[in-house]
Amino acid sequence: MPSAWPTASQLMSPDVVTVSEEAPISQAIGLMRSRSFHELPVLRRRKYLGLITFETIARRANLPLSTKVGHLLILPPVVTPSTSYSDLAEQLLASGLRAAPVADAKGSLVGIVSRTDLIREFPRLGAVGSAPVETIQSPAALIVKETDRCATLFAQIRAIEDHPLPVVDRRGRLVGAVGISDLGRVLWRPVTGGKKDARVGRSIYEVEVGTLMHSPAVTVERGATAAEAARLMQREKVSSVFVVEEGRPVGVVSQADLLGLVVAASAKGPTRVEDVYVQITGLRGSSDPAVLSEIDRLVATGLRHIARQIRPTLLSLHFAPHANHRTGDATVEARLHTDRGIFYASHTGWNLLAGLAALMDELLTQIRRSREERSQRERRSLRRLGDTDRSADPDLEARLSVVGEAAAKRRRRRRA
Repeated sequence: MPSAWPTASQLMSPDVVTVSEEAPISQAIGLMRSRSFHELPVLRRRKYLGLITFETIARRANLPLSTKVGHLLILPPVVTPSTSYSDLAEQLLASGLRAAPVADAKGSLVGIVSRTDLIREFPRLGAVGSAPVETIQSPAALIVKETDRCATLFAQIRAIEDHPLPVVDRRGRLVGAVGISDLGRVLWRPVTGGKKDARVGRSIYEVEVGTLMHSPAVTVERGATAAEAARLMQREKVSSVFVVEEGRPVGVVSQADLLGLVVAASAKGPTRVEDVYVQITGLRGSSDPAVLSEIDRLVATGLRHIARQIRPTLLSLHFAPHANHRTGDATVEARLHTDRGIFYASHTGWNLLAGLAALMDELLTQIRRSREERSQRERRSLRRLGDTDRSADPDLEARLSVVGEAAAKRRRRRRA
């Protein structure tokens, strides 16, 4: 890891593209599409107010494009020029944003820093980039076919917010990817007061995925390093790459996965359970608050047990409902970063909460097994070292033999 983290002032872009709170969302969409942005700072008479995001607009696709930007405003994390790389990574991950405005002490907008800015610096962070991509990839749990309809994508809008989805042909070979910005091509035209794209000529829900996906998808083979994935993202100007094996998608590595490595690596000293960064993907935004509260309780309980054995730094959970709607089955995937390496677990079942509890138990079992195996290796190494030392020093071997015989006599007397 670097001795001194880069700061926001070193990473940010000083030339910020902004939009007025009075502007229609069609204008914001046009700017985002033409500049390949996902967020835009919003101003009121040159004063910074907040952000407008592509995801926020996509979730409100029923709104007229004449709706004012100010009605869809969100408040991003507070970033100052002195905010460090590791803190930036954590704040962007926690907020789910791809970029955050940088404000000075007076609250004036001085720049914007994005995940892409952080990924550009990632290969220079040292050992953190040496992790193989398969150790940090998220599962390619949701795969769409090029003949699927856009209705499938709207049903999975939360998944597309995390990263583009892989698109495969009839043989299961990766042929492209589809993301939020691709959906924009069939939803809107970037004109003031515009209407939904009439050129489609039929319901947007009936448009085939293959007609709007971008191709080819950007891929890396299993065994590539995180730093290699970061360089590829930078060169191809993408936010994620698919991990492939024999042409089939087996996982996806996103900018968030790389920044998660930074968050885990930057943790220092004893870690309280409250300090462990927990990243959850795949849950729909409309999840029952009671369910979310129970998930939080189960995760906290599991981490407390784990913290007695090892120091956890980052827990990534991915919830993937199965495509078969006749059952309620879902798969939960876990990746736990610790000071002793990375641990993985997976559970499939109809009861989400029971599956999560079993998942945390499985992680604890793996950690205990790993500790025991490490202890056994250390004991074997000490025995081999002791054997070597005794054979190299006959006098020491003789003295140890005398001490051993004396100890054996004492044990026999006690038994008698």
